[in-house]
Amino acid sequence: MKIATRIISTLLLTASIASAQALVTVDGVEITQKDVETALMNATQGRFNQVPSEKQAEFRKQVLEQLVAKELVYSDAKKTGILKSKEFTNEYKKVQERVKKELAVQIWQKKQMDKVKISNKELKNYYDKNKEEFKEKESVHARHILVKTESEAQAVIKEMKSLKGAALESKFIELAKSKSTGPSGPKGGDLGSFAQGQMVPPFNDKVFSMKVGTISDPVKTQFGYHVIYLEEKKASKKLGFTEVKSFIEQRLKMEKFKVSMKTKMAQLQKKATIK
Repeated sequence: MKIATRIISTLLLTASIASAQALVTVDGVEITQKDVETALMNATQGRFNQVPSEKQAEFRKQVLEQLVAKELVYSDAKKTGILKSKEFTNEYKKVQERVKKELAVQIWQKKQMDKVKISNKELKNYYDKNKEEFKEKESVHARHILVKTESEAQAVIKEMKSLKGAALESKFIELAKSKSTGPSGPKGGDLGSFAQGQMVPPFNDKVFSMKVGTISDPVKTQFGYHVIYLEEKKASKKLGFTEVKSFIEQRLKMEKFKVSMKTKMAQLQKKATIK
């Protein structure tokens, strides 16, 4: 089987393959699903899940092909004596020294951070003095259908006028997929959940004034005319101490760490010979 065909066939099975299982073997070296996932996350700086779903399969294919190509080249490099060459040896020593220094610095910093302790009293005092910081805004989960003109919006509303409950929601999703010009159209107009102030003012004001399970009149924005369906509404609430305790601890630890690092660096500079 040609390698390109093998890669495509393999990718079709990745959803059911354990991460440690080999997808492809190149000269005895296994390339696993975990290897592909790691490469994808590195290539997208941890944001692979934000890549449009229709492009993810192609991206996976490209990454797997690149991993295969890398193994092929590395295998040939070993066979042709690259790893024993003077050029490789010199460059490898430089890389080792650089990695050694970076790793040592990281571990040193971690050990310094581990020394920083925050008492429960400090955590509680910060929470009591900054309660407004831990207030969760009112939020909604909504869908919309975006069209160019008000008459188009009114026509969409007319198709749903007699519907309620699940029938209304189902019809809204159907119309969003067939009529909405917005990027959320293929997803049934789903905008997900968002808090007060995240949307443009006319849209924001309208959606937060609606009742759950209802649709809006046409709402005009710079993007066109929206028909909104409100799926869910959550009232604003204050987060309890236990809910934000770990967040506060990390913040205070970082603040103390920065102060301690200034002191530590001053001590190290005093002892060192810097010309």
